[in-house]
Amino acid sequence: MADKRILVLGVGNILFTDEGIGVRCIERMQQDFSFSDNVTLMDGGTLGTKLMGPILESDYLIVCDAVLCGDAPGSVYRLMGEDLRKSLAFRDSMHQTDLVDTLGMCELVGNRPEAVVIGMEPADYHTMALELSETADRSMPVMIESVVREILSAGGTCTPN
Repeated sequence: MADKRILVLGVGNILFTDEGIGVRCIERMQQDFSFSDNVTLMDGGTLGTKLMGPILESDYLIVCDAVLCGDAPGSVYRLMGEDLRKSLAFRDSMHQTDLVDTLGMCELVGNRPEAVVIGMEPADYHTMALELSETADRSMPVMIESVVREILSAGGTCTPN
């Protein structure tokens, strides 16, 4: 069987501090690592259903996002199944559409990839600012390490630059 097609999707609105955690994670990973051909990193921003194409073309979806689990800001999580709704992208909040709905539409047209969220509890996702909070910035290496572990366990490779 061919290598599993892995999509690492960073979502969020970079205009609102930690709401952009997922996008900032992707940016840092693209800068710091090289990946095998079966791994695609994508800034999904707040595109919602426009992400259907890339999601349909993947076998395994890793979503990087801010998540609201109620723990200390900067906490990093791995979510699957019903816990996906703790991710802002799966809550129909600031993103344009609920990512669960987008995955459902993918299933209807023939391919719903296995999905996992690697997320971080935001310190501030209401203030309009391009930078992450100090707390989120300090926790970003832990989030990136979690994403790298997920890529490796799904059959991709990742090499530091």
